[in-house]
Amino acid sequence: MRASLRLLGRRRFLPLFATQFLGAFNDNLFKTAMVILVTYHIYSDPTREASFNAIAGAIFILPFFLFSALAGQLADANDKARIVRIVKTAEIFIMVAGAAGLLLHNIPLMLAALFAMGVHSTFFGPIKYALLPQHLEKDEVLGGTGLVEAGTYCAILMGTIAGGLIPPVIAAVAVLIVALVGRITGGQVPPAPPEPDAPPMKMDWHIIRASIALVSATMHIPRLFLAIIAISFFWAEGAILAAQFPPLVKNVLGANEQVATLFLAIFSVGVAIGSVLINRLLAGRVLAKYAPAASIAMGLFIVHLYWNVSHWPPHGPELMDVVTFIQIPQAEWVMVDLLGVAIAGGMFVVPLYAFLTTTVSKAETARTVAANNIVNSGAMVLAAILLFALVQMGVSVADTLLMVAVASLGAAWLGWKLHLACD
Repeated sequence: MRASLRLLGRRRFLPLFATQFLGAFNDNLFKTAMVILVTYHIYSDPTREASFNAIAGAIFILPFFLFSALAGQLADANDKARIVRIVKTAEIFIMVAGAAGLLLHNIPLMLAALFAMGVHSTFFGPIKYALLPQHLEKDEVLGGTGLVEAGTYCAILMGTIAGGLIPPVIAAVAVLIVALVGRITGGQVPPAPPEPDAPPMKMDWHIIRASIALVSATMHIPRLFLAIIAISFFWAEGAILAAQFPPLVKNVLGANEQVATLFLAIFSVGVAIGSVLINRLLAGRVLAKYAPAASIAMGLFIVHLYWNVSHWPPHGPELMDVVTFIQIPQAEWVMVDLLGVAIAGGMFVVPLYAFLTTTVSKAETARTVAANNIVNSGAMVLAAILLFALVQMGVSVADTLLMVAVASLGAAWLGWKLHLACD
């Protein structure tokens, strides 16, 4: 682990790490501020609140499905550091619109900014993972990936806490400042031109055709197919859980936005812990041998969370604050379950991302990550649509947790197949 931490002192890693950290912080500062504002201060109907959270999740993820093919082509055909600078400049203008939406309580404007941030993240994602094998040695990639994932979830934690606790006016100013700082750090990323052995690339600007061609060119490789589908299961589960946290806390547990922020924070800390722990267990090797056990552990913690939520004691009309919430005996188990789900999730997904970036040539890394993003985002959008439909049909927020637990079994089976095929 100490060897991995030494990467933070290297220019070939630190600016990328800082830029990713700030981008994840800003995404979650804005998203959380928006969700808390709408859930606790604009809407006052449980169905509308749960539906809004599902819709917001789908809107943020949709650009990954639409534009990842273009993002992968651009990243492999151009200097990745130059694209980083362009993307981070765009973030400043996006956050101007987002800040205006927060100040005006304008839901359409906030959702438009959320969609644009999804586009921003779509074009940054392939670059983030493609830069690691280009700037790091092969035995450093897993450690670097683990640090990026751990840093990302620490940023999510900090952005979530900030977005949940500070007033919308301060959040509006903060997202602009963070976007400006992110542009500065992004400008320090070392040059990363296309690999010398990369074949000349002809850009295909037709979104649908390019996406189908990219996914087809990647998914026919069995090991990549298994890794991508397994990652997609993870993100579909995570999308449902993240979307349900605020309405679950407010309408089932009877707690306020402080507790909703606590839930998101615990989840972020857990994934960061899992990301670091799996790197320690694998000692830098890129293997999937712990993936099945990690996914099964996720499912068991979710089932236990469902049991605790289903047997939650009756609450009054006043929403509980954090101090009151943690005094309820079952609250400790709820928090343990959330932490367990997140740690297992981090242990599951980090080696799979490292696997994607180390089993293909460096000239194809960005497109492989982009193909992964297309499939992941499609799974997340479908999960959000399914969640929206279930809520409209009257299925409770607590009952949707069981759907996530069942999906964990599918992810475990895929992880086992990948382990047998490649380890």
